[in-house]
Amino acid sequence: MANRRWIEIGRLDDIPRRGARRVTLPSGPPAIAVFRTVDDMVFALIDRCPHRGGPLSEGIVQGHAVACPLHGWVIALDSGQAEAPDQGCVAGIAVRLVGGRICLSAAGLDQVARRHQEMA
Repeated sequence: MANRRWIEIGRLDDIPRRGARRVTLPSGPPAIAVFRTVDDMVFALIDRCPHRGGPLSEGIVQGHAVACPLHGWVIALDSGQAEAPDQGCVAGIAVRLVGGRICLSAAGLDQVARRHQEMA
């Protein structure tokens, strides 16, 4: 973990509790949804529900999950897994807090961008 690079994307206080912010990559899609829970934990997922591509950043954060605003699928923030009976998964990006600043894994962002380009 010591060799990992991290990219600062903002402050914890920039995101309301039980809220999210959308982060776009310099390389283009996909966008990343960064969530803050009521207990100040932070998670990052691709901003696209596995069901129909709804913007998870516009969903409602409940505990450590988010409900997609389009059809109500509930996605676990720590794993990206859809809650049963729904099935599907959205990729996550490692995130950490450093002195109140939110940092995303550069390697994780690179991997997400590569996967997206391969699928395009």
